[in-house]
Amino acid sequence: MTWLVTGGAGYIGAHIVRALGAAGLEPVVIDDLSSGHEGFVPAGVPFVRGTILDRELVERTLREHHVEGVIHVAGFKYAGVSVQRPLHTYAQNVEGTRVVLEAMDAAGVTNLVFSSSAAVYGTPHVDLVVEDTEKHPTSPYGQSKLIGEWLIADQGVATAGSEHPLRHTSLRYFNVVGSGDAAVYDTSPHNLFPLVFEALLAGKTPKIFGDDYATEDGTNVRDYVHVADIAAAHVVAAQRLAGAQPIEPAYNLGSQNGLSVREIMDAMARVTGIDFTPEISPRRPGDPDRIVATGELAARDLDWANRYSVDEMVRSGWEARRAAGHAQADSSRS
Repeated sequence: MTWLVTGGAGYIGAHIVRALGAAGLEPVVIDDLSSGHEGFVPAGVPFVRGTILDRELVERTLREHHVEGVIHVAGFKYAGVSVQRPLHTYAQNVEGTRVVLEAMDAAGVTNLVFSSSAAVYGTPHVDLVVEDTEKHPTSPYGQSKLIGEWLIADQGVATAGSEHPLRHTSLRYFNVVGSGDAAVYDTSPHNLFPLVFEALLAGKTPKIFGDDYATEDGTNVRDYVHVADIAAAHVVAAQRLAGAQPIEPAYNLGSQNGLSVREIMDAMARVTGIDFTPEISPRRPGDPDRIVATGELAARDLDWANRYSVDEMVRSGWEARRAAGHAQADSSRS
């Protein structure tokens, strides 16, 4: 069975590609490399360089590789930056999703796993988010992911009585961290883990963006989940769709245990052996105080579990980033 992974050359997408291969499924990748890396795509996996906004390219890829389903990861995922770049965010995340749906419909591809986000909830006024918690996104990024879910649900309704009814689920995940393969690491210039790693490697002091939030220590509280667990859940979702098994329209991939940014900083110092006191910088726009979710539904249906401690999350990410640095140094000397 062949599955197309949009954004499969990115940090999360590349882990999903590996998980698909390990499960005996055949992945195909389409990515414009705006934030992904062709080197993240495993050898032997077909790679199509291009944008999901190119409907003809997406449809041709679906047909040529006899794709059974799509795991739609591609998108612009930076919540804070989306506040300054709303038009770009909506083009990539809303129009991009519409084009993927249109290409799937034309090619008769009926299974879709959508990589959504906890950002659809905004700043929830509950201790634990569940799937039907009210949605109040606080950034264009969160809005775009919610609209993407609406588009997919509407297409499911529209095609329900057709020859090719769309079967779908949306996986809302939280702060994805760590590494499940030394060849793949988070290269985002905005995510907490890579920001800290790059600062430590450069001999600089990591920053905390805001310490005046309504939390116990004043820093954001988030649900940190390991990328390998995220990837595994996508594969099970794909298998359930392909097997025509019952599936919910959306799942939270949460840990039920929040960690503050300051607690993450403490783990960083512990694991790396580099002692530091974080520098406090102003808040970033679009960042809520706290968001933590239960993953009970996903545990029931998608074999979802949090298999890594915070130190293991940090260690796996740190080791992958250092391995990449060593590889780059060796390449420059050759």
